[in-house]
Amino acid sequence: MSGEKILIVDDEPEIVELIQLYLAREGYQVITSNNGQDVFEIVQEHNPDLIILDILLPGLDGIEVCRQLRKTSNTPILFISCKSEDIDIILGLSMGGDDYMTKPFSPSQLVARVKAHLRRYSIREQHKDDPQIVKFPGLEIDLVSHIVKVNGQTISLSAKEFDLLSLMAKTPNRVYKIEHLFELVWSLDSVGDPRTLIVHISNLRKKIESNPAEPRYIITVRGVGYKFNGTPA
Repeated sequence: MSGEKILIVDDEPEIVELIQLYLAREGYQVITSNNGQDVFEIVQEHNPDLIILDILLPGLDGIEVCRQLRKTSNTPILFISCKSEDIDIILGLSMGGDDYMTKPFSPSQLVARVKAHLRRYSIREQHKDDPQIVKFPGLEIDLVSHIVKVNGQTISLSAKEFDLLSLMAKTPNRVYKIEHLFELVWSLDSVGDPRTLIVHISNLRKKIESNPAEPRYIITVRGVGYKFNGTPA
């Protein structure tokens, strides 16, 4: 029995009940809310280990909830939504979401993603005290404090953006296939959507590249995937 706390935020009682049932079977402690306004108080009181967040919420929508949470928290956020348009996916991930699932979805697949994100988060926390800084011309990545600087200026990255950048930067010039890179960073394979990776790459380039259209660090290898271009300073 795992015992981690999962917060479900959705205004559809049937969806909440179904997710809660499957998560409880796996031993998770489940907290629920049917609106975005209550999330911040719940997070402060219960400190959940992962948040399942619907995009379409009454009042404060899930995207805005995520944006505000990311000011103070790196807790994994898994979006769920009946909207499957790319713009909604991109917007949610841009605000700091780690992943998404489109309704209707398989509860067992949702549980698999929850486990994967919790596992990744746990590993990251275990290694947070490892003293290591990776430097490239114009770019510095502190793997302990998760501080990233571009030309001396600190920039803000989501947890998944940092995981993606640090993984590639530690193995410069190695070419990663999209599917492999997705599996490494998200710990997901058949239950995931590699488009999530492509969106995060785009967001990351906007933050660390002086010209995202002609990237200096994260290079597309046509027909294969991506590589981090650079020699440690």
